[in-house]
Amino acid sequence: MDAVVKFTSQSQGRDRIFRATQYACALSIYLLRNKPDRKDLVARLKMLRLGNAANSIVAAKQTMQLSDRVLGLCLTVANINRALYFICDNVVWARNVGLIRSIDKERWSINASRYYLFSLVMNLTRDLYVILQLMQQKRRDDHFKSKMNQHLNDCPEVAEAVIPELDAFIFLLLETLRSEPTVALDTVKNICDVFIPLDRLGIYKSSAGVVGFCGLISSLIGILTLARPTLSIKP
Repeated sequence: MDAVVKFTSQSQGRDRIFRATQYACALSIYLLRNKPDRKDLVARLKMLRLGNAANSIVAAKQTMQLSDRVLGLCLTVANINRALYFICDNVVWARNVGLIRSIDKERWSINASRYYLFSLVMNLTRDLYVILQLMQQKRRDDHFKSKMNQHLNDCPEVAEAVIPELDAFIFLLLETLRSEPTVALDTVKNICDVFIPLDRLGIYKSSAGVVGFCGLISSLIGILTLARPTLSIKP
């Protein structure tokens, strides 16, 4: 119980819960869209996203100090774009609740999606960079080499059906992700997230069900990594 209270007392924890609820609602709306007897329920399934631009700005200042230039560049650009996304998203929220009226809501919403997409692209670039580094380290590991040879010897039919180099690469990738769940979770989260701005910007259209499902999975991973910090990727 204390862990629940501690988690919900954090602004990030509350935001993750609100976000998960939002996409659970979006998925429910999609699944109930053709049921006229549930129109009242669909109309009530509305949630607003919350954001914290200040946290992203502070994070950008911190990532600028990283010794790894590639990692620092990816994370700093991602955090700056995330801050801009939150600013635009909050302006749209203020327009929706009537706090401000003299703005082009659609333009601000599109800009929010653009910044969100840029942030996710940089986060995915970071994930790819980290995965490649980990794969290089694992390739040099003697224990992994023996495991790889055993895999190829135990599955000769696979080696014949698949290009050996491709089979080895896939095996190395899967073993790397299995041994580094923090990187695997962050990659899955960012891949799920990217469908949302792609759909909003019309770059890759998805159904409301797909967007709601991806958003829900991403939010649940976010809640998991916040509840268990050891599963959160660092930096």
